[in-house]
Amino acid sequence: MRTAAVPIALLALAVGAFSIGTTEFVAMGILPNVADAFGVSIPTAGYVISCYALGVVVGAPLLAPLSARVDRKHLLIGLAAMFTLGNLASALAPSFGVLLAARVATALPHGTFFGVGAVLSAALVPFNKRSQAVALMIAGLTVANIVGVPLGTMAAQQFGWRAAFALVAGVGVLTVVAIAVLVPNQRPAPGASMRSEFGALARGQVWLALAVGALGFGGMFASYSYISPMMTEVAGLPLGAVPYVLALYGVGMTCGTLAGGRAADRALMPTMYLAMGAMTLALLLLHLLAASPVGAVAMVFLLGFTSSALVPSLQTRLMDKAQDAPSLAAALNHSALNFANASGAWLGGLVIAAGHGFAAPSLLGAGLGVVGLALVTASGLGDRRAARRAVLTRPLPRGTAGARAKRAETRANQGRWPPRRHGKDAPKAALARSRAGAGRLCSTPRPRRANTPPDGWGAGARGEDATPAARPAPAGTRGVRCGLSRRPGPGAR
Repeated sequence: MRTAAVPIALLALAVGAFSIGTTEFVAMGILPNVADAFGVSIPTAGYVISCYALGVVVGAPLLAPLSARVDRKHLLIGLAAMFTLGNLASALAPSFGVLLAARVATALPHGTFFGVGAVLSAALVPFNKRSQAVALMIAGLTVANIVGVPLGTMAAQQFGWRAAFALVAGVGVLTVVAIAVLVPNQRPAPGASMRSEFGALARGQVWLALAVGALGFGGMFASYSYISPMMTEVAGLPLGAVPYVLALYGVGMTCGTLAGGRAADRALMPTMYLAMGAMTLALLLLHLLAASPVGAVAMVFLLGFTSSALVPSLQTRLMDKAQDAPSLAAALNHSALNFANASGAWLGGLVIAAGHGFAAPSLLGAGLGVVGLALVTASGLGDRRAARRAVLTRPLPRGTAGARAKRAETRANQGRWPPRRHGKDAPKAALARSRAGAGRLCSTPRPRRANTPPDGWGAGARGEDATPAARPAPAGTRGVRCGLSRRPGPGAR
């Protein structure tokens, strides 16, 4: 494939992410319209959001393993067609129950589309650019908060709530065409199967990365879910300024996603440490500066930047640790993020209901961020332990300098009590001692130690330093090798 065609293929995937992002978040701006149309309360209309989150959580582990043997391009086309039909069904829903069912069906391909799209994006570029490729695709989701959601909300206000879903369905058709034309075919890895995909879940590092998304991002969603009342009730901004604050948050998400992808390609784990720590700090500062209009708005931008900077590195981490079964792990990342969305909003609501105010969820979010940082640290320490274990258990090829030094140290230790310990430079020192002692009894005469070797250790092997008080060797014992020579011990025939 030509290098020039790679960004165009990634652009097609970004268009798909844009349509999915608009589908997910546009419902938040049209809840009053939906409530009026079906005669339900606004909290009841909020089930439209909850049902979508439920569909994402369920769809990823359901669809990703079933599609393990399908060509990834064809799979993405099918997933895009699926959520396009779901949006069309939402626009034509005759009742509130049908709308909820359509929202669940629309959300089912969400996680699998992003998971498979991330794997395909990483395969289109060199290995050291894979996080940037993933970030470029995810950037479509962040741009949806800047462009797609406001356009959908305006369409709902002018032509009714059904127009918002119809608009998203039109973008879905464009996604299907773009993927079909611009994205190359990519066959699944040899031996890919449902069993191999689920086999990735047996790795502890995969679960640690998923926990980072489910708990660490829960802190961000605990604060972001109540950003509107925080800005109006605590910071004192007018209601008309809230859309601009949300747009600024979207700009921060886009910038953070692109910067995080570039940083992850240079140093993956340090990027995760820095992004998670910075997000935790931004949540704490947002709680402290919530009463300041300028400070609160600045922290909203910083929160969007830092939280999104973590997503590309987290997605790449999951694909790396899943090894030969990355699709399910990458898809489950979005299930974990949607779990964080639901749980974070719920926990933030509990804090507000307890009477702690609209700024308190940010402090709760900072606490969850600390938990996420601890999980990232545990994951990094696990990598270091695995690397040390691999070095210690790696066999030395016969004939190499390391193997020769190891054998030389073994020879040098024979006849000594206690034997020389292995140290950092022990193999080199042993090799030098064995060469220096070639043709002699021992390289250096050693005085007798206070501790006495056990029976039969070869007391006479020490040469001149073996005193009459030394324990005699049994009769008939052959000499013990010392350096590269042999000398019969006392009593030997």
